[in-house]
Amino acid sequence: MLKKIKLLILGIFLALVSGCVGSMPKYQTSQGTMIVFKTPTMRYADQGFVSTASNETKVEIYGNGQALLRLRIQPDQVCVSTFKCMSKKEFNSKILGNPNYPDSMIEHIFRGEPIFNMEGMKQSDYSFRQHIVKDGMNIDYYRGPKKIEFIDSITGVKIKVISM
Repeated sequence: MLKKIKLLILGIFLALVSGCVGSMPKYQTSQGTMIVFKTPTMRYADQGFVSTASNETKVEIYGNGQALLRLRIQPDQVCVSTFKCMSKKEFNSKILGNPNYPDSMIEHIFRGEPIFNMEGMKQSDYSFRQHIVKDGMNIDYYRGPKKIEFIDSITGVKIKVISM
């Protein structure tokens, strides 16, 4: 009888945990990188991975072999570390410090794609640079062959991804 109760409790626990995790996408790319992620509320700089799937981007930063930060950027939300998920607008406001950022901006940065509909973009053969000044932001955004750099000098947000 006690064995059946233990199995029932284990079954309920597994059902609850698997319901929170959701299905994991199949990532097409996963690249080892050096990542700097500095915002008004977070400061991380260490080795990590940026993995991309068709509808999701996963960013992981490690220190001494331990996961320090995990971002799971999905079409409608961003999950920070294990279970804390929030809308992209809430993420922009609480984590990045500016609710005026476009909802898709964080994903575009980690994928190395233009932001703000290519506003202020200057392109060369293998790179581009954008300078955007508006709505409480002064952004310099650069994408080169092995480097992504986003700096907003007003909010103090700095995101760097250097491919290895």
